Amino acid sequence: MSPRFRTVLFDLDGTLLDHFAAIHRAHTHVRRHYGLPDATRDEVMRAIGGGLPEALKKTLGPAYADRLDEALPVYRAYWDATMLDDVALFPGARELMQNLHAAGVVCAVFTNKHGPSARRVCSHLGLDPLLAGVFGATDTAWLKPQPEFTAHALRTLGATAGTTALVGDSPWDVDAARLGGLGACFAVTTGTHTAEELRARGAAVVAPGLADLEPELLAQA
Repeated sequence: MSPRFRTVLFDLDGTLLDHFAAIHRAHTHVRRHYGLPDATRDEVMRAIGGGLPEALKKTLGPAYADRLDEALPVYRAYWDATMLDDVALFPGARELMQNLHAAGVVCAVFTNKHGPSARRVCSHLGLDPLLAGVFGATDTAWLKPQPEFTAHALRTLGATAGTTALVGDSPWDVDAARLGGLGACFAVTTGTHTAEELRARGAAVVAPGLADLEPELLAQA
């Protein structure tokens, strides 16, 4: 007997780790650069998930839509200097990944976070030995939920869609699993979306934290 899922793709922000304080600071920095009031927590939480350009469009507002090429370097310079200041794994994240790894399950990060930033954070948190890959924004031309992005990750890992689960915290994750033909999407409410939103989108299971998903992810075939 072996686990039903041979591969598990993990979203990063809001799923494996809490990086919100650093993200909030960076968006506030860009707003201050343009003389705007500080971004509120709720404004940033509502904006993130679909990639940085889309998030900046929302936190800066329509009046700055044509200045995105200018705003992105402002964000990234500040982000590169401060991104490791306030980042931590959620409770149970490391233990879950260790248990999956021990059971022979291939684990990877699959995120709309900037790919180089995602790899830097994972290395900083000591996750490299547990990960077969980290796939993020700007690594390809695609983002979640585009099926091409999912197919790229599966192809690189040598994985099969039907025996791959995606663990995430947002509708983009649920949509990515569905559009990519994955075996299931399991969701946690540690990010920016409620259990009701995630269930309505079609998540197979919605849990309060990663540890609650271990029985599902290690279930036998």
